[in-house]
Amino acid sequence: MKHGVAFRKFSRTSSHRNLMLRNLVTSLFEHEQIRTTLAKAKDTARLAEKIITLGKKNNETSYRQAQAFILKPPVLPKLFTTFAERYANRPGGYTRIHRLDNRFGDNAPVALLELVDNPRDFKLEMTARAVGRELLNEKLRWDSPRGVVNSGVQHAETAVAKELNLSGFDSSELRPTTRRNLQKVMKYRGREALTEIGAKASAYIETVLAKPVAEAKMQLRADSKEKEKARKRGNPNFVGSFPVLPARAGVASPGETRPAMRLVQGALGRPARWRGRRALA
Repeated sequence: MKHGVAFRKFSRTSSHRNLMLRNLVTSLFEHEQIRTTLAKAKDTARLAEKIITLGKKNNETSYRQAQAFILKPPVLPKLFTTFAERYANRPGGYTRIHRLDNRFGDNAPVALLELVDNPRDFKLEMTARAVGRELLNEKLRWDSPRGVVNSGVQHAETAVAKELNLSGFDSSELRPTTRRNLQKVMKYRGREALTEIGAKASAYIETVLAKPVAEAKMQLRADSKEKEKARKRGNPNFVGSFPVLPARAGVASPGETRPAMRLVQGALGRPARWRGRRALA
């Protein structure tokens, strides 16, 4: 019977397992984002929450307990100053886990473990891009793509501020899921975060609007190279087929709808691999 068997063993002895988790928690506090397997991320998040609670208590006993757990002494001041001030009003939930992909080799699920409200907040970036995408889609409902490219989407920060006061059933420019994510991200942040997410949304809108123009220029450059090759071959009036340049993963043209996770992946998105066996010679 499975009585009294708690948590994961990771095929390690207790001393090795505890040292591994202490190392992961220390790395999380040092970098505020780490990438590891999903099982390790869950156990690391559980311990990191307890250590941050010690930092919020900020007394001699909690300092000694945190000092005995964290492997790098330079991380201790960050725990009792930066993290304690950042999470002073937050009752819990200091970590967040994002499922990314599977590791090449053993196919283990990989996750991104981060501290919430950190300077490189993955969820903030993901939400800002989703907000920018949906504001652009709303503008395209009433204007042509060329008109949107010329005029752009103005006042993203004002639209974000208006969304924060709406409930889940109110109609607006954003989908209910995006509005709920926006309200979660902004719940314990100040006015500076409103300006930041508005700027990120505007920057992403400008990037998406500039992409078709850049792709058209790249395609014209590729076509001119093909024409030059045909001219050198002695038949300047004939080109068999122009090459079609591939689009980057996670990027869509204006008006196209994609999930927010795909929008933010970018470099995290990997091309599909052929997993079949090689044919024997």
